[in-house]
Amino acid sequence: MPRHRRLKRIRLHREGTRILQNGLIGLIVLNALLFFLLKDLTLVPFYVVLAITGTLYGIAVNFFRCPIRQFNGETEKTVVAAADGKIVVIEEVEENEYFHDRRLMVSIFMSITNVHANWFPVEGTVKKVVHHNGNFHKAWLPKASTENERSTVVIETPEGTDILVRQVAGAVARRIVTYAREGDECFIDEHMGFIKFGSRVDVYLPLDSEILVSMGQVTTGNHTVIAKLK
Repeated sequence: MPRHRRLKRIRLHREGTRILQNGLIGLIVLNALLFFLLKDLTLVPFYVVLAITGTLYGIAVNFFRCPIRQFNGETEKTVVAAADGKIVVIEEVEENEYFHDRRLMVSIFMSITNVHANWFPVEGTVKKVVHHNGNFHKAWLPKASTENERSTVVIETPEGTDILVRQVAGAVARRIVTYAREGDECFIDEHMGFIKFGSRVDVYLPLDSEILVSMGQVTTGNHTVIAKLK
């Protein structure tokens, strides 16, 4: 059934609090030292460094945005995008970690400019949560899904369908945060986790699922409907 919740304003994600605080302190110290060293000479280098560091800090702030979104559609048998980004894979694959059979995989790649919070793509009960250490290949490569550091979450929908969601680290990402816990009920609108600095999210669906997105399509986490379950 459709659910209606109060929509909150965009805020910064708690995963970025320490990084942003330390970054701001470092930025202030660096630019203050540079200013006092150059104030009797020329301040051109100071303004250049200030512009560069300010831009980088702005990118970091943008990266750690934490939008609280409300999905107002029908949630039954609905699969929503687990992340902001772009569809880079829609294909039938062999899933050998949990299902050990053929599944439809839909992958969303998140660039450095995207929000990196991850949402639960379906409602149900969390059956399994497993973290795997691994490599840090570029996130859009096919081998990233099975060789990179990753976190796997399996959700059983109210209709009894198992959906596997995999958070995959990229070449830059070095930490995957997963909030899902085995036995917990999960809902669309809730954050499933967060991946820091470049990554992708794979969703494995039954072969008879109706895919509603196309390759290269831009997705909005918790808004874009990527599939309907039979």
